[in-house]
Amino acid sequence: MYSVSEAYKQCENVISHHSKTFYKAFSLLPKHERNAVWAVYSFCRKVDDIVDEGNNPEAELAEFKAEFELFLEGRFDHTNPSWIALHDVFNRYEMDTEAFHGLIKGQEMDLTINRYETLEELLDYSYHVASTVGLMLLPILAPGKTGVLREGAISLGLAMQLTNILRDISEDLERNRIYLPRQLMERHGVTEATLSAGIVDASFVELWEEIAGHAESHYRESFKTMNEYPLSSRIPVKSAAYLYREILPTIRSKKHRVFGQKHYVDDAAKKEILVELSSL
Repeated sequence: MYSVSEAYKQCENVISHHSKTFYKAFSLLPKHERNAVWAVYSFCRKVDDIVDEGNNPEAELAEFKAEFELFLEGRFDHTNPSWIALHDVFNRYEMDTEAFHGLIKGQEMDLTINRYETLEELLDYSYHVASTVGLMLLPILAPGKTGVLREGAISLGLAMQLTNILRDISEDLERNRIYLPRQLMERHGVTEATLSAGIVDASFVELWEEIAGHAESHYRESFKTMNEYPLSSRIPVKSAAYLYREILPTIRSKKHRVFGQKHYVDDAAKKEILVELSSL
């Protein structure tokens, strides 16, 4: 049996291991908000791991979905630190349960869809797997301001997910997933065969840059309302956004070579961004 503080610590261990960028950014939050973010991340990570690593992901995701419904009724496994921590979060904040359901729906999409026809379809998917996370966090990061910040949070989620897709093309191919919209691939003369061969030519770069342009547009949209966040959460949110956006120029500096490797923003660049933000 875990105490609430021990449960939060377990959730912190999850994010510190799996997402150093987010961990670094949100470690700047006050204690209660920081713990709540760890708990929400743990929930998101569990759903993601079921789809990517589960032995029987369809059944496991259906079981987890049922567990969440019971959780909302106050019935959950009191030996599971993730549920213990999340229960405390739901008691402290006015959480958006539809955002949690939306994330699960997005992961269900990953079980049945591994190709996307249009950019609009890709953005719908990105909303469900990423923008919903921002909507989950809004009541924690900006209580009472969810209305004014909602669209910006959605845009930031879209931007981050498109960034993920552009970084993880090779990794996704290994799972037989191609998120680059088929219509855009056809327009630029990129095929599944050229992707599988890891060809980085002018056609691939043009395709990559078109999608990067959409990501950067959504980053700009998200920045329009970011100063509406309370001071305590403004820097962490900005840090996460700036650190993630930096992945795009990092990949450009590597000449768009995303096949067979995964690019990260180096520690020096992260430190420079955080120092710059703290002085704003």
